[in-house]
Amino acid sequence: MTREEFIKVLEDKGYSYREEGGKIVITSDNRLGSVQFDSLETLPPGVHFENRGYVYLQSLKTLPPDVEFRDRGYVSLDSLIGGWFHEWSGNIEGIESNRLLNKMIELGLFDRR
Repeated sequence: MTREEFIKVLEDKGYSYREEGGKIVITSDNRLGSVQFDSLETLPPGVHFENRGYVYLQSLKTLPPDVEFRDRGYVSLDSLIGGWFHEWSGNIEGIESNRLLNKMIELGLFDRR
């Protein structure tokens, strides 16, 4: 998915975002602060989630190494791990699940190019 296509999806769904240093930062100021992308199979590089709620990414097949989750909720990655990342059996006790997820993304563990 291109950057322009993703921005169009954000605008169609009414999610707030800003462009900052080549990144698309999703802030979503809707009532719950969550964002839902049921049918997206990939994201463009440089997407950062900084919304107040959950992130639903049910159909993703890949995550580029520079996607980052700084949201205040949990992340659903059904196609990649079978559900919510914080419930994944590979989590490490004492380490916040989004911190582990970001490190795994940074290492390219979800990049299936």
